[in-house]
Amino acid sequence: MDKKELAEFLRRRREMLRPADVGLVEGPRRRTQGLRREEVAQLAGMSTDYYARLEQRRAPQPSVQIATALARALCLTPDERDHLFALIGHNAPARLQPSEHVSPTLLRVLERLNDDTPALVLTDMAETLAMNPIATALLGDQTRHTGLARSGYYRWFTDPAERLYYAEEDRPRHSRMMAARLRAVLTAGSDVDRAARMVAELHEISPEFARVWELGEVARRYAECKTILHPDLGRIDIDAQVLFTENRAQTLVVLPARPGTDSQGKLELLSVIGHQQLTP
Repeated sequence: MDKKELAEFLRRRREMLRPADVGLVEGPRRRTQGLRREEVAQLAGMSTDYYARLEQRRAPQPSVQIATALARALCLTPDERDHLFALIGHNAPARLQPSEHVSPTLLRVLERLNDDTPALVLTDMAETLAMNPIATALLGDQTRHTGLARSGYYRWFTDPAERLYYAEEDRPRHSRMMAARLRAVLTAGSDVDRAARMVAELHEISPEFARVWELGEVARRYAECKTILHPDLGRIDIDAQVLFTENRAQTLVVLPARPGTDSQGKLELLSVIGHQQLTP
């Protein structure tokens, strides 16, 4: 049981909720940011004193039943619930197993996509296992990396070249998303030990990572809409669609542009020229 992280996680999630989110009346004189401790305790069916001791790092380990009640009271997502269980010291349901081999199902889908539709297969550690030719032309060869740099989470906070594909105004949001996805992997991923090593190293070398990590966000979401900055063709707006394997160990990410748009025309051109350089 990680009492410090558990206390901070509970406090952050409590402060993010409003009374209306859980069916309570806010009242005109409310000063507390988010829910009060007694309100969370009431929703979870426990004593206010016990919940307060959890946030004060003084409580004994909660049972599985209490952990479930807390997750319900705080309206946690499945990823956040798994993270809560791990902090308390209970096993979350095993959803992933590490694999270096591309899922045959995802590979078949990848091979049948149109030539002008970028797509790639990622592990839950954001390691690229396969890319179709236009995805390589759009994003560069992401399969060439070794060591911790195989992970897109790691490269985002350590390799400035990774950020050249994103508009400057989008980078802070992307940093938060990458940290949130890495936190989910840390407690319910295919290689928790390697994720922990990555988190420790990123804390040492990236002040930005340390800052966004403190937000405590947890998610497996992907940005549905994003803008890619291609070195030759400039801005390309795409809509990300994802397909998971049943155990969520691997993900096929498809990056189409909307039909009839300038971005679609650029992808069609990119599918023809590939890696050819357009400008001197």
